Amino acid sequence: MKRSLWLEEIGSELTPLPSLKGNLSVDVAIVGGGFVGLWTALQLLEQEPGCQIAIIERDICGGGASGRNGGFVMSWWPKISSLSAQCGKEEAVRLARASVAAIGEIEHFCQAHGIDAHFRRAGWLWTATTDAQRGAWNDVLKTCQKLGEAVFSPLSNAEVARRAGSAAHLEGVLEISNATVQPARLVRGLRRVALEKGVKIFENTAMISLERTAPAVLNVPGGTLTARSVVLAHNPWAAGIPELSSTILPVTSTIVATAPIPERLKDIGWTGGEAITDSQLMVDYYRTTLDGRIAFGKGTGMISYGSRINAGYDDNPRLSADTEQDFRRTYPQLKDLAITLTWCGPIDRTYDSLPVFGHLKNAPNIVYGIGWSGNGVGPSRLGGKILASLALGRKDEWSSCGLVGRNPKCFPPEPFRYLGGLLVRSAVKRKEAAEAEGSSPAWLDRQLAGLAPAGLEDKNL
Repeated sequence: MKRSLWLEEIGSELTPLPSLKGNLSVDVAIVGGGFVGLWTALQLLEQEPGCQIAIIERDICGGGASGRNGGFVMSWWPKISSLSAQCGKEEAVRLARASVAAIGEIEHFCQAHGIDAHFRRAGWLWTATTDAQRGAWNDVLKTCQKLGEAVFSPLSNAEVARRAGSAAHLEGVLEISNATVQPARLVRGLRRVALEKGVKIFENTAMISLERTAPAVLNVPGGTLTARSVVLAHNPWAAGIPELSSTILPVTSTIVATAPIPERLKDIGWTGGEAITDSQLMVDYYRTTLDGRIAFGKGTGMISYGSRINAGYDDNPRLSADTEQDFRRTYPQLKDLAITLTWCGPIDRTYDSLPVFGHLKNAPNIVYGIGWSGNGVGPSRLGGKILASLALGRKDEWSSCGLVGRNPKCFPPEPFRYLGGLLVRSAVKRKEAAEAEGSSPAWLDRQLAGLAPAGLEDKNL
């Protein structure tokens, strides 16, 4: 498996823990050792000290999306329209505010536990890099204003281009609450703290099957794990569970990274550390690193038949070339700069790009939190609170929040999901390629692109 820049950077720290052998019984079993699973374990201990917890992870903790993402620690304010539609305005505002608070909680957690996750709160620039993207944020800004929330700061077009280090950025707004991290350092820090607090973690331990009994039984290659409650936090792999398969769609996101170029960054003016996205549906997202690299990602959106996650989700030269092409277009003054590392990763997309929480049918002791849609670094902290309360059977603001037990729009069954997904993805790609060239997309491509799931933000394009 190809590792990300983030994991490569701490390669000496990635020795796997032993896999589960034999039979073990605990209070709560968690499937998945990424951000969602680890935050859930820590929240469980906060709510119920002495709770016996075991995490099983098919790879190493952080081997999935948690160690491969762009390291954007974002709030839910860009999704305020979707949140309001799902939860009502009052609950949407509560959750959006909580998502901002979670960013600060992550910072404080790192400080309290000595986790050098390269946390930097420099804000997020939401930009337009084509004329078609201009004003993509207007509806979100209007909604925030109606709610009395001053979230986004307007910037002059010149200031946007200056901060982003490229005249390709035509206009934009700033959300100052957002941060960046080195995600692998954060997830491995969470792993260390969980181990110190007594959580049992078994790496290289895949769940083969799940018995929906009380207590539940997880079958793994070397034995069984029996638990009063089970938390499913394995994100895109949850598509293998029949009743969840229509809720999420595993898609790729791809990142290319440069060598360290701190002096070149000074030359182009990108020195503030801002996280940046454009407003494409197949979004470009990019940031600088502590050592002066550019990590440039793209929601490349590859899908597979039956949502099977194969090797193409880890490493795909064609998708890396598409991502590099967008990097070259956005930063033409860096055309001589070599790409030193590329990688891909699977993302569990929901139709509205918000997570879904609940329990499996006729199994109230088996709960899940899925559908992070590329924005899980910050909100996973809230997901841990929600899942911990659900697993413990608590009745509180988290177990009853508006994202629990909701009925999001579902993806169609196969083969329509795959064939239709290919058709829509191709149309989006052609539409956005035409817009990047300043030409008008074909009518049919515009119509088909309109059928695509919502993106990272609630855009009015």
